[in-house]
Amino acid sequence: MMSSSVGELNGHAADVAIRIENLTVVRGKRRAIDDVSLQVRRGSITGLLGPSGCGKTTLMRAIVGTQIITNGTVTVLGKPGGSADLRRRVGYVTQEPTVYNDLRVIDNVRYFAALTGSSKTAADEAIAAVGLEDHRTALCGNMSGGQRTRASLACALVSKPDLLVLDEPTVGLDPVLRVDLWDQFDRLARGGTTLLVSSHVMDEADHCGELLLMRDGRLLAHTTPTQLREDTGCSSLEEAFLTVIRRSTAARAG
Repeated sequence: MMSSSVGELNGHAADVAIRIENLTVVRGKRRAIDDVSLQVRRGSITGLLGPSGCGKTTLMRAIVGTQIITNGTVTVLGKPGGSADLRRRVGYVTQEPTVYNDLRVIDNVRYFAALTGSSKTAADEAIAAVGLEDHRTALCGNMSGGQRTRASLACALVSKPDLLVLDEPTVGLDPVLRVDLWDQFDRLARGGTTLLVSSHVMDEADHCGELLLMRDGRLLAHTTPTQLREDTGCSSLEEAFLTVIRRSTAARAG
């Protein structure tokens, strides 16, 4: 496995937001996650990349504590994943918007604020952070897909989490909205928030400081965009990922 960052974190627990050791998840008769170990650095944007069905969502569910695991450990911000103490410290945005369509944006965000013990002021700040101030009284059911994604992000941001887990947040969005969201993610990271963002679109990898490349439930590489290009000799990140897959397949076969 290529690694440009995991080794650098060993021995520095304070620098690690997520530590996963030998994680295995079996769903039905299939290993959705197959003996995965990794670390995610605090204050970073880490991209979790791979084709649909490779285990990205299952891994994220294990991190936020909504997935039954078969073996291994998941430690988040120094505590077992899913611990009650993490409810305010971890924000999770699923693939489908997690808002109530019959409520206004402000009502949705205030509802999540109440669940996490946050204030109405925090709700206003979260709405402003995602650029929905002009739509705060709009019914979520009347909004576009991109706007509903932003509303879901505001709900996750209202508790000002230390870790934000985003499952393919840019899928189906137009290029302008995608760029805008990544700009917001960058601002959050510069403010100290750790972000784990999944995608199956390799051109988004350049927005990330570190990359976790997955296929068939396995972690193929923990690297950076620059290191990935250097290790594979490919200028295109998509071609670089394909090269990693071909090397992994050849190694397993041989």
